Amino acid sequence: MAGVAPKTIKSKVRELREDLPPSIVKELEESLVRVGRKKAITRKQLNKIVKTVKSSYQDSLVEPGEAVGTVAAQSIGEPGTQMTLRTFHHAGVAELDVTLGLPRLIEIVDARRSPKAELMEIHLKKKYAKSKKKARDFAQEIEVLMLEDAVSRTETDLINMEFVVTLDRDTISKKGLKPTDVKETLKEELDTEVIAQGFKLRVKPKKPEPPELRRLVAKAKGIQLGGVEGIERVVVKAEGNKYVVYTEGSNLEEILAHPKVDASQTTTNHIREVEKVLGIEAGRNAIIEEAVDTLEEQGLDVDIRHIMLVADIMTNTGEIRQIGRHGVSGEKASVLARAAFEVTVKHLLKACARGEEDKLDGIVENVIAGQPIPLGTGSVELEMTRG
Repeated sequence: MAGVAPKTIKSKVRELREDLPPSIVKELEESLVRVGRKKAITRKQLNKIVKTVKSSYQDSLVEPGEAVGTVAAQSIGEPGTQMTLRTFHHAGVAELDVTLGLPRLIEIVDARRSPKAELMEIHLKKKYAKSKKKARDFAQEIEVLMLEDAVSRTETDLINMEFVVTLDRDTISKKGLKPTDVKETLKEELDTEVIAQGFKLRVKPKKPEPPELRRLVAKAKGIQLGGVEGIERVVVKAEGNKYVVYTEGSNLEEILAHPKVDASQTTTNHIREVEKVLGIEAGRNAIIEEAVDTLEEQGLDVDIRHIMLVADIMTNTGEIRQIGRHGVSGEKASVLARAAFEVTVKHLLKACARGEEDKLDGIVENVIAGQPIPLGTGSVELEMTRG
């Protein structure tokens, strides 16, 4: 019996576009066309497959009134009890410490302003990624260099009222700097006179007084001479047939703008930085990916839909909020729900002062009030009239 043509398979599968997500439709179409080339598929079989996929998808949808939030919390919380409490661990790159396990998961759901260990994975464009030397040169270029790391000797001369700096030749030459470049940077940052004598620089304060000199010394040591701000350490690692640069510290905005960087593959574990540079949708994806990676690294299997729900709740206002009293839980409309989470008395007093009302629409407040919760059968109100 002759099978249906690939064109017929595609048109039949595309009828499901209104009922199924595009990714499932595409996968089904590709699978059927591939199977149809090896073994003939009859029209009857095609109709049955399409009907089965549609009904299976509809069966997998969440029922109205299902407690998705509670199920998600349990599904993430229970495996979380099996996670290690070790804060730092070498993962992938032995030279860099990575926050893993429960501390990392807490960092993600707390939407911390800055993670404990900021890390970037920088992928380079093809012509740079294939060469070890080019990758190392790039790493040297972006690694931050402070004045105190680029000197072999410093001296505070109280007789001549000047700060004398002897530059380390190897360190500044690796960055492609000359003593004159350092001199110009110091002159610009400190707004004062700098005299260069070979690799020795003499920095003079505006007023020849000891307090002014001390302030000058303190400020000079923190001056950045080269590299990208925030990139404190770099490691170049061979992965397959290319080289990838890993960094301790993160500066997504400047790194993505670098002409040697492949922006489509470069990532950071700093979720708030992703949101700031690429927007809230990218921030949502970063929350999902970081949470999934953290759980998978510990060998825990959590359905991604639970994590997606958490990410949606954290980002649905257009900015990233933590799951906590300063975020999602603390901003609930219900007074009793807010009070049930943390700092009970404070929430109740504030609500009284404002004259707030609780409509008892949610779950927590109805549990407190001893009423049926609006979930499952409790979400249906039924009135019977005598006929």
